[in-house]
Amino acid sequence: LLLLAAAPSPRVKTENEIKLLTAEIERLKNFGCLGVSPSLEGLRDENAKLKYRLNFLQKSLQEERSKTAKSMININSCLQEIFGAAIQAAYPDLENPPLVVTPSQQPKFGDYQCNSAMGITQILLKTKEQKVSPREIAEKISKNIPANECIEKIEIAGPGFINVHLRKDFVSKQLSSLLMNGVQPPAVGKRKKVVVDFSSPNIAKEMHVGHLRSTIIGESMCRLFEFAGYDVLRLNHLGDWGTQFGMLIAHLQDKFPDYLTVSPPIGDLQAFYKESKRRFDTEEEFKKRAYQCVVLLQSKNPEFIKAWELICDVSRKEFQKIYNCLDITLIERGESFYHEMMKDIVKEFEDKGFVQVDDGRKIVFVPGFPVPLTIMKSDGGYTYDTSDLAALKHRLCEEKADILIYVVDSGQSVHLQTVFAAGQMIGWYDPKVTRVAHAAFGVVLGEDKKKFKTRSGDTVRLIDLLEEGLKRAMDKLRDKERDKVLTAEELKAAQTSVAFGCIKYADLSHNRLNDYVFSFDKMLDDRGNTAAYLLYAFTRIRAIARLASIDEQMLRKAAREEVLILDHEKEWKLGKCILRFPEILQKILDDLLLHTLCDYLYELATTFTEFYDNCYCVEKDRQSGQIVKVNMWRLLLCEATATIMAKGFDILGIKPVQRM
Repeated sequence: LLLLAAAPSPRVKTENEIKLLTAEIERLKNFGCLGVSPSLEGLRDENAKLKYRLNFLQKSLQEERSKTAKSMININSCLQEIFGAAIQAAYPDLENPPLVVTPSQQPKFGDYQCNSAMGITQILLKTKEQKVSPREIAEKISKNIPANECIEKIEIAGPGFINVHLRKDFVSKQLSSLLMNGVQPPAVGKRKKVVVDFSSPNIAKEMHVGHLRSTIIGESMCRLFEFAGYDVLRLNHLGDWGTQFGMLIAHLQDKFPDYLTVSPPIGDLQAFYKESKRRFDTEEEFKKRAYQCVVLLQSKNPEFIKAWELICDVSRKEFQKIYNCLDITLIERGESFYHEMMKDIVKEFEDKGFVQVDDGRKIVFVPGFPVPLTIMKSDGGYTYDTSDLAALKHRLCEEKADILIYVVDSGQSVHLQTVFAAGQMIGWYDPKVTRVAHAAFGVVLGEDKKKFKTRSGDTVRLIDLLEEGLKRAMDKLRDKERDKVLTAEELKAAQTSVAFGCIKYADLSHNRLNDYVFSFDKMLDDRGNTAAYLLYAFTRIRAIARLASIDEQMLRKAAREEVLILDHEKEWKLGKCILRFPEILQKILDDLLLHTLCDYLYELATTFTEFYDNCYCVEKDRQSGQIVKVNMWRLLLCEATATIMAKGFDILGIKPVQRM
């Protein structure tokens, strides 16, 4: 407990930890540390320590309560705690009873529903042979609901659904807190370390459309975990080591013999790679020299290390152009980083008796997987299996990752699951303690529903795709005559926002497990669930207060003083929708499916449109157009909507603009 108080971490403490601190303060007060008889000389030093400790704990508690007060409340989690306590009180003998709380689909069924009664009926029948109706169970649960600040009333409907109606003053208070404190993440408990492996292109090859999904999905996952208060390490596992570098270095020596003193002007690395590959496949002498180059590179010969670094640098510059466009941040840690660790990996598996020899190869069979891992080739070389095992161990044992996420295409699923299982088998991690996940994704398809390629059948270069997106976004803006009302600077900002925002959103709005069809026409459509629609909706919402001459300072003052009235059904619907943001984020932290956030933002935008169409925010004189009345509580609802949308965009890596 002292460690907890004496070394406060940057995250918000949980309710249980705050209760512990409170209990300790009460215990110290009861112990009498605030005043000890002068005759008890021996206790004076101890009393001083206890006073210091009490003051420290009280200060720590105040800080944690302040942080917790600013955090957004996950209403679903609150209701789960309430119903969990009610079920425990009603059925204390039940172990792990089902706890099902979901938002209601229709207003007539309240705001949330608890649907646990049906599951409990089945458990009672199986374990205790008691036949009890779900409705009877629902009534018993309802009678045991503890006192709380969020439930107005409950109703039992149908066979045993418990409909929950929230208190309006509770929702209003949470909205006011959001407006005053901004979008603060809900408390997540202990600050965990998350390592995310994403993007991972190969040196000497251009990034193509296949790298798009890993890069976009991985970046967004990192942003989400960072917002939630985790310590995130973003790793780019570049393909920067291996036999292909032998042919590249041999070709470099032939084409630019003075490469050690004059930097070689390799303009098109893709063409350079193809030339070296053609020679490798057709020239026997070149092939032999390429193998010799690999040996010299792996033995760290300075000249060959220099050649390798030159080739890597050319690739890095090309990759960085794409990362700059898409606002991607990564730490490079390619296969070469783990090269020195690989011999120890082989030895560790040998020492623990997991290695078998097959035709000179060293292989490892993992229970449940038919294909073994090859950790050493017959010529003594290492494989992708070896480097992936070395990377896994380093991330778990050196980086001390609590959560490890690989954003890699579905085609690598069996390979990664085998590597993870091998790490578990050898004792590097316990899946009950450490989460190791493969965030798999499908392929990008063309509009013909086949793998996305150019007309000539080549893979689509990612840089070409981004440039085409910029061109099409500008065409769309000009079609809408935005070039006539925006300054050149505003038009450029809108172009990049729409182009890259639409490409990202088109990917993230689809379930990552499925393939998706890449279509510029669909993603640039300003109707439906697209970034173009959401970005335009956001700029409209932000403009409402501005056009009523209400600035940020006035909105902040109103947030402190105004009570948000939620009497109109559309105000109530919008208020509840805004406050669902924390539970949406928690769901994604659990299942890593980012399309849930996109669906939520679209729902929020359409719910706002319903509200705006039915509730006047600014009332004007019909003849003169002069503002007659400003309904400030409704402008605050506009501001709360925009605040949530802005944070949602930030997590998705989309940059909105003030004018579009």
